[in-house]
Amino acid sequence: MSILTQPSSTAPQRAIDPNLFTWPAAQPALLASRCRDCGAKAFPANPACTACGGENLESFELPRHGSLWAWTVQRFMPKTPYHSSETEQTFRPFGVGYIELPGALRIESRLQEGDPANLKIGAAMELVFYVHRIEPDGTEVINYAFKPV
Repeated sequence: MSILTQPSSTAPQRAIDPNLFTWPAAQPALLASRCRDCGAKAFPANPACTACGGENLESFELPRHGSLWAWTVQRFMPKTPYHSSETEQTFRPFGVGYIELPGALRIESRLQEGDPANLKIGAAMELVFYVHRIEPDGTEVINYAFKPV
């Protein structure tokens, strides 16, 4: 069951955070950082290394496909600072998981699938983008998630 709204082709759009992923792009990708001194990687990208504290970092795009490493279901409306177009009345439980991206990192992500019967450790996952909320001026705020392939 798909629980996320796909971006429209006509509404103005912006990324939930311009440093989180490439948007707009033909093949949007999540952005991570790699320390040139110690090799540590981080997502989201950081201005300083989380391992050695150095500032000699480079940005790189994460793979768009990975596997489900662990997951759970968020069964209640997240509290502040979560800000979406959902309300207590329209909220539907959603999956949250760690995605293992080959050669890169394990990252936490919302899952497009919310039914536990359809979530399996090791399942192939693909990066997708969805409308997290719509601003009063009609702008779609785009966020990322992963879905089973």
